[in-house]
Parts: sequence; C-alpha cells; structure tokens
Amino acid sequence: MRLIEERPVTVFPAPRETTAPAPAEARGLERDQVRLLVARPDGVTHARFRDLADHLEAGDLVVVNDSATVAGELDAAGPYGAAVLHLATPLDDGSWVVEVRTAPDGARAVLDAASGAVFAAGAVEVRLLEPYPRSGSSPTGAGNRLWRAAVTGPLEARLSSYGRPIGYGYLPRRYPLEAYQTIFSTRPGSAEMPSAARPFTPSLVTRLVSKGVAVAPVTLHTGVSSQEAGEAPQPERFAVPETTARLVNAVRAGGGRVVAVGTTVTRALESAVERDVVVATRGWTERVVTPADPPRVVTGLVTGWHDPQASHLLLVEAVAGRELSQRAYDAAVAGGYLWHEFGDAALLLP
Repeated sequence: MRLIEERPVTVFPAPRETTAPAPAEARGLERDQVRLLVARPDGVTHARFRDLADHLEAGDLVVVNDSATVAGELDAAGPYGAAVLHLATPLDDGSWVVEVRTAPDGARAVLDAASGAVFAAGAVEVRLLEPYPRSGSSPTGAGNRLWRAAVTGPLEARLSSYGRPIGYGYLPRRYPLEAYQTIFSTRPGSAEMPSAARPFTPSLVTRLVSKGVAVAPVTLHTGVSSQEAGEAPQPERFAVPETTARLVNAVRAGGGRVVAVGTTVTRALESAVERDVVVATRGWTERVVTPADPPRVVTGLVTGWHDPQASHLLLVEAVAGRELSQRAYDAAVAGGYLWHEFGDAALLLP
C-alpha cells in the first residue's frame, strides 16, 4: 500500500453519530435540500445546497464528474469462509484491483489474505496475485488491503444479477444502485459514487447557468476509498476533454474561479496541467494533491465531509488552506452536519 508521509492537520471527532443514515429522498428531502456550509476567509455561512448559486458569481466555472457508479460488491466464499469482495478497478492487463472485506456487510478489511487465495462468487473465481500497488507496507503495520487479482468466469453477468453498490457497514440498510448516481452520471466506471455531486438537481444547474456560472464535465472513475490513515489514493482512470480544458483556461484568464465538485474532479483537473495550462488528457493518474504539492488551477471546492486522517483531507487542506479547513470542520461538527455519501456538503472558497 502506498503511504503518504504528509498528514492532515485538521482535527475533529470521528463522525460516528453523524453519519447520514439514508439518501436525502429517503429522509423526506429533495437532493438539493441537504445542508451546505459555505466557508470563506471572512466567515462561515449555513445554507441549503439549492442555494449554491447565491454563493458563486457570473464568470465562475463549476466542474463536475460524469462518471457513473457500478455495482462492485459481491458475496463470495474463500479460504477464510464467507467474505465480501470489492471489485475496485479493472486494469489494462485484464486483472482487477480487489479488496477483501468481512461478511456480511463489508465492515472491515481483511488484512491477512495471502497470494494465491481463491474466492468463488457463483461461477466467478477471484484469485489474489499480489498486493496492489506493489509494496510491503500498510497503514496498519501488517497485511495488505488491496490486491491485484485474476478474475475468471462470467463476472459481468454475476455483477448484473448479484452485485451491489460498495458499502462499508455503517448504513442501517442497503440502497439500490440508482441511489448512488448523480444527475451527471453518464459514463459507468466508478467503484464508489463521486458523491460531492449527488445534491445537484436539474433546477439547480439551470439557476447556475442563468446566473452566468458555467458547468463543465470531466471523468474520473473512482477506486475504493482510502480507508486507512496515511494511505494514498490508488491510480485512477480519468479524462479531461478539450472543451473543458479550453473553458477552464478561459475562466482563469478572465479572473473567474474554477470550483471543483469533489476530490475526484480536483484530481482529474490537476492531472491535466502542463505549464500552468489545462490540456485535454486521458489515461491513469497517480497525482496526489496535498499542501506540499498544491493545486494549480482549482480555486474552490464543493465537497462532502471526510473522516479524520483520511488522505482526502490533505486535498481539502491544499485547496482551502489549513486554517479555513479547520474552521469549516469545527463549524460542521458544532452544527451537526451529516457525513458520508448521503450527507451534507461544503463550499470552500479560500
């Protein structure tokens, strides 16, 4: 497992009691009625996500991820008994990045798996080949969370019939794949929902465009979350189209803000910078945005709330600055904001 030497400095309690238990719709809300905390250097404002346009200006650009979530979780039987497999990413050589987790709800990573272990999900066989990426270290001090695995059998059919959206056991019940899509989801490939865009609705996009705020897409297919402190994001497929690259450059030249919707968009855009200009790019990215290697084009961030010490917090701190990040998290904790994929949101404008 690749580790990051840099650590987030934002400190706050683990959100055990403030995890959003269900999608907004299941809680009697429209998607854009989740709460929105707006943090600027001059203070913090509490709003609803549908108010997003009120906090942006004509000439700004909002960049979204058009990746769609796939059903990447399967029940399986293996040498340790029942297990849950998270099929994170197909690799170019036909193998997969796979995480083995505890049954029945995937609550914990299995760190004592070994090369050669075989898991069966119906007629699908998953054989662990080697740790991914190749490394002898782990945030836990022993074992490996992610594996490169050979997968044989009718995987697509198995996922279509029995696959579920990836989960980690903190929700009281399961929700269908449709609950894990955003209004921008058009290109299947994400193991986990690019959740920062979930609160967007067509009417909100209309308000943004009517105000003169442009909206443009990139694609980044997410792997599985960095679950352990200090664990770097894994390599991910991404694409920044020519039209978006031109728009980002034009907005920057005109003095507008480039507001990334989520850490995925930030990673994609920052992976497409050459000589301080965004260029059309596609492929795999290993870019890790941190305060030590900060963003060059992203100047604002729409994001959900991340767990303490998660590597995503380093990206938040890199965009917003550590002082503003701490102020935002302090206000979110004090205000009872909801965490995780169905939770509330922040707009950070340093």
